[in-house]
Amino acid sequence: MNQQKRVIWEPQPKQIEFMQRPEFEALYGGAAGGGKSDALLIEALRQVHIPHYRGIIFRDTVPQLEALISRSMFLYKSSNPKATYNANEKVWKFPSGARIFFGYMQRDDDRYNYQGKSYDFIGFDEVTHFSFLMYMYMFSRCRPTGETPGMKTRQYIRATCNPEGKGMGWVKERFVTAAKPNTTIWDKVTVLTPEGQRITLYRDRIFIPSTVFDNKKLQEADPNYLATLASLPEAEREALLYGSWDSFQGQVFREWKNDSDHYKDRRWTHVIEPFDIPLDWKIMRSLDWGYSKPFSVGWNAVDHEGKMYRIAEWYGCTGSPNVGLQIEPSQLAQGIKDMEEHNEFLKGRKIYHCVADPAIFEKSTGQSIADIMEKQRVYWNPGDNKRIPGKMQYHYRLAFDKYGDPMFQVFNTCKHFIRCIPLLIYSDKHPEDIDTDMEDHNYDEQRYAFMENPIAPRANVLTKIDLNDPLNQRTVEYNRFSHY
Repeated sequence: MNQQKRVIWEPQPKQIEFMQRPEFEALYGGAAGGGKSDALLIEALRQVHIPHYRGIIFRDTVPQLEALISRSMFLYKSSNPKATYNANEKVWKFPSGARIFFGYMQRDDDRYNYQGKSYDFIGFDEVTHFSFLMYMYMFSRCRPTGETPGMKTRQYIRATCNPEGKGMGWVKERFVTAAKPNTTIWDKVTVLTPEGQRITLYRDRIFIPSTVFDNKKLQEADPNYLATLASLPEAEREALLYGSWDSFQGQVFREWKNDSDHYKDRRWTHVIEPFDIPLDWKIMRSLDWGYSKPFSVGWNAVDHEGKMYRIAEWYGCTGSPNVGLQIEPSQLAQGIKDMEEHNEFLKGRKIYHCVADPAIFEKSTGQSIADIMEKQRVYWNPGDNKRIPGKMQYHYRLAFDKYGDPMFQVFNTCKHFIRCIPLLIYSDKHPEDIDTDMEDHNYDEQRYAFMENPIAPRANVLTKIDLNDPLNQRTVEYNRFSHY
């Protein structure tokens, strides 16, 4: 007589798609309720029959690990009755000798707790709560952990997340905007051997999106969960129900709009196509200094109504998020001069205002950064560093009037500003200010420019007028060009 098999856990179609991926990195999720944590826990079990296998799953804090560990108590014990869990070491030990650890990294320095260790499988649950530095450091830990004749392990990294958290920026750039979902992304690297030979190697990664609509079992178990997500405030609803990466909990500048359909007409968008700057508009420059962290230099054109246009930028980033170029002040000054001599929007123009982070005027260790740059004939005035009034200037300038016209717009060539600003979130310690652990350098730099040209509070009009009405079209055209 056939015995009926007991099913401990059965993957759903999206989970299967994620768990079958051959890429070195895979990100799964992007919304609430997609079965992300279960998929990660089960994936870690794949090689527990191999004696030397080692896996680890991360959350950013110990308390947040508890839910994962609690769920593993059912999944791991049910599927491997002889497996044991050591609460002190936070590790599952399997009969073969394989082990799965649970770890945390709350601060960047916590990554050194894993120095010298090796893992075949590395998982990050809610990877947007980790920094890029933490994530990339663990690449060096993803390597073979031993050898058993005839039983090789596979080394790979898996991650899950919702669109929220301080790491949203690098996760979005690495997985979401780098290619269409379900598309393999390839990185090419070149290695120079001690013998002088150049070797070209490749690494691949992929983003597999999922939402609550992909989790039929959850909808059956809790039919009201869908209604719960749908009842959330707009930003949270768009992120957690639909997986939007442009609207999320804690987002500071919800007014921000980047609509390529309006780059040319410059209505209802903060990002626009470049245009020729009238000669009688003033140009100003602003700076947020950085060495190990990125520096940010921005140039703004100011029209006769006080509206500002960010027309050029120089962002001192290596290409890795929030990692600076480490160039000296004199080199930075020379680079600024080169920009102003050769940039199509700056060459031949007089720079009327130059404001910078007041910290560059500090002389406690000798010459200030401002002094060094002044020797290169690049001059600065101390910027107004009041944080909350500066943030409010952002809100006032981003607000749209009834014609879809804000008081600040950005040329679509200013890629780093466009990347960083919409991802800023509020600080847990200072609820009215942004989280300064994020990539906030171009935010600060533009804030100094705003505080040099403060405007009165403006309400944000969210409703577009009907442009099919000829009278409205005429009014919009008049208001669009009347101040040029």
